[in-house]
Amino acid sequence: MGARFEGAAARPAQLPAVGPAEIAFAGRSNSGKSSAINALARQKQLAYASRTPGRTRQINFFALRGGARVADLPGYGYAAVPKAMKLEWQDLLWDYVTLRTTLVGLVIVIDARHGIKGLDEDLLGGYLPSGRPALILATKSDKLGLADRRTAVATLRRRLDERFDPYRATVIVQTFSAVSRAGVEAADMTLAQWLPGAPP
Repeated sequence: MGARFEGAAARPAQLPAVGPAEIAFAGRSNSGKSSAINALARQKQLAYASRTPGRTRQINFFALRGGARVADLPGYGYAAVPKAMKLEWQDLLWDYVTLRTTLVGLVIVIDARHGIKGLDEDLLGGYLPSGRPALILATKSDKLGLADRRTAVATLRRRLDERFDPYRATVIVQTFSAVSRAGVEAADMTLAQWLPGAPP
């Protein structure tokens, strides 16, 4: 995916001008989102993976070699963040996901060991009615045995189908590991299909 840092926005007014297609990455704090972005970009420290969950307070934008952008959204759901700050982040994230006209696809990173949570579902619920696709990356799959990985994905798929039945065709679930690199190529193929000029 090869990328370079382009800029950041802490408020809607700071978002870059409407231009190239954008793919957004979202996820709960400590879900492995930054590691997933780095693995897909084949760069070790493109997205900052903080040891302090909840540290990312803005949307970070990265320019891809092909001209598109990746948007790294603030992590959500970390209890130690002050409530007022948490609401500010969530408002920025919600506005971006529901109103950004250049957003062509959403990746939600979920720890395969813990499954989908309420805030993940809330975000999907606001996004999916637009008809745009979503990719759920079940990360840290290297920490599970084969049988547990299959169970985790089946459970996740079942929950998504129950909760978002009208949109099941637009939601893809894939296992992923930034450590073992399992699922990197499959995710690459999915994301490439979202960008303008991709073959049908």
